Amino acid sequence: MERQTHPQELKINNDFYEQLAEGWYTAYDHPVALLRAENAVRTPWVLEEIRRSIKQKASVLDIGCGAGLLSNALAQDGHTVSGIDLSEGSLKVAKKYDVTGRVDYRKANAYSLPYPDQSFDAVCAMDVLEHVEEPHLLIAEASRVLKDKGLFFFHTFNRNWLSYLFIIKGVDWFVKNAPKNMHVYPLFIKPQELEEIFETYNLKTETLIGLKPQILTRSFFQMIFTRKVPKDFRFCFSKSIATGYCGIAQKVLLA
Repeated sequence: MERQTHPQELKINNDFYEQLAEGWYTAYDHPVALLRAENAVRTPWVLEEIRRSIKQKASVLDIGCGAGLLSNALAQDGHTVSGIDLSEGSLKVAKKYDVTGRVDYRKANAYSLPYPDQSFDAVCAMDVLEHVEEPHLLIAEASRVLKDKGLFFFHTFNRNWLSYLFIIKGVDWFVKNAPKNMHVYPLFIKPQELEEIFETYNLKTETLIGLKPQILTRSFFQMIFTRKVPKDFRFCFSKSIATGYCGIAQKVLLA
């Protein structure tokens, strides 16, 4: 199961985000509920890493911000936040849920960011790299707008039979209203492939950690039987990066 150019019938479906509306925050019969559960673990981690590494209020860009699950939390923590996405419907919801009223939300393409070089202390790309056909172009732009020693936060999925079973087939089987081709296997990225792209664009991996659902729990079996994601369904960090994995890469300018 190696990465390859995928046929037309496996074209990634990003159109469904435009139809989610309030479901971004309220739906439990849709995989977006799993995204919220992932975010509940990732967001505190991102906030803590920014506090620990940058040690000041930061300028942060959230690429593929969706309805602002991360962006709005960053703004509430006092950071200066910009969020970009191609879904106008998602951006509308993001603005509605921005209690600070300070996040700069824009419709923009990740391959051509509307910001000058070295504009941000941190750039985030959570659940985005596996939704674009040219991740190296997104990473190139992220590196361009990062300041020297700036941080690139990411979460994506490994490419192997286990991730195919859990991330693609598992969601199709056990969550109602899963959109067709929400994920396509050829766009999953092996960590070593990602690190090769990072090296090309002056990024050095500092942290790599797995993220997985808590299985063999009451809420896990409830999801299997009801095909709805329970409110108390949880993800957790893991030493294994076999399926989902998060990381931080630092921009290092060549001498």
